[in-house]
Amino acid sequence: MNKRFRNFFATKYGIIVGGLIIGLTAAMLVTFGNPANMGVCVACFLRDSAGALGFHRAAVVQYLRPELAGFILGSMTLAMLTGEFKPRGGSGTIIRFILGFFAMIGALAFLGCPWRAIIRTAGGDLNGVVGLTGLVTGIATGVFFLKNGYSLGRTHQQHKMAGLIMPVIAVTLLILLVFKVSSGENSALFFSTKGPGSKHAPIIISLIAGLLVGVIAQRSRFCTIGSFRDIFVIRDFHLFSGIAAMFVAVLIYNLVTGNFNPGFTSQPVSHSSHIWNFSGMALSGLAFVLAGGCPGRQFIMSGEGDTDSAVFIFGMTAGAAFAHNFNTASSGAGPGKFTMQAVITGIVVCIAIGTAFSVLKKGRV
Repeated sequence: MNKRFRNFFATKYGIIVGGLIIGLTAAMLVTFGNPANMGVCVACFLRDSAGALGFHRAAVVQYLRPELAGFILGSMTLAMLTGEFKPRGGSGTIIRFILGFFAMIGALAFLGCPWRAIIRTAGGDLNGVVGLTGLVTGIATGVFFLKNGYSLGRTHQQHKMAGLIMPVIAVTLLILLVFKVSSGENSALFFSTKGPGSKHAPIIISLIAGLLVGVIAQRSRFCTIGSFRDIFVIRDFHLFSGIAAMFVAVLIYNLVTGNFNPGFTSQPVSHSSHIWNFSGMALSGLAFVLAGGCPGRQFIMSGEGDTDSAVFIFGMTAGAAFAHNFNTASSGAGPGKFTMQAVITGIVVCIAIGTAFSVLKKGRV
């Protein structure tokens, strides 16, 4: 692969171009059929995919999202071409599963991942601003632990087959989706006939979009959590410029197409319970920092052979199932019956993890 192309997206201007492309891709996916203000949402897509596999039975959010497979396969392809496919893992495995679980609990309290918080805000949904404020608060809390020695330990080289597990799963799920493999009414796969799960772009367009995002994000290290972490830790705005470019691309697209609708109410797949929009994303932000990246970044790293990221994704999948099976997930009508208890529990658990795996300054424990 041409070295200049290979290195472009890691440059000052390359990360901006990458952010613009990712933002435009997300906005266009809505035009092609994805839910409004949900062109690319890793948490929502993983929730829908968990439902399609029967892990939860919320009928309105069940669809195998091919974008997720695209993220993994696009990242894997470029990583192999550039010599960056390096199977690794073994760093706090079960802790990463727990962090993924509670990251999803927080995301579904808000109804979106960090990428969707940006997309919602760029669509005029002011609840997204509340969510982003909570996200930054959670990231800042996580940075406190990082500055005080937080670590889940070193990763170790893994067998090549271990690094291929997620790409194999991605291909398998694509096959299930394309052929709509199902053995009866009460067995997977499940497909929503109404609600957000019933809205999706054609499979080929979704897959191409996912591959494109996977390639760009792998090359640029595009990460919402990393962007704010770098600002707080080393005052570096490199990654943030890509996030800002993503926001600008979605905003301009929405303004041009007439999809910009400012306000708190009447927003797609959104609620206006500010406490739980803020707290849910604060929980997610904290969990993402402690795990080393936002959900999009975790998918990209899993494509590079990182089995720790794969475990985090499995934790998020379990969190999605739990959230809908135990009524902790929010909906357009507001928080679920047990959202408050789940989010508070998650914050307590994540703070406990941050404390336990830190070496606090001045001898404090």
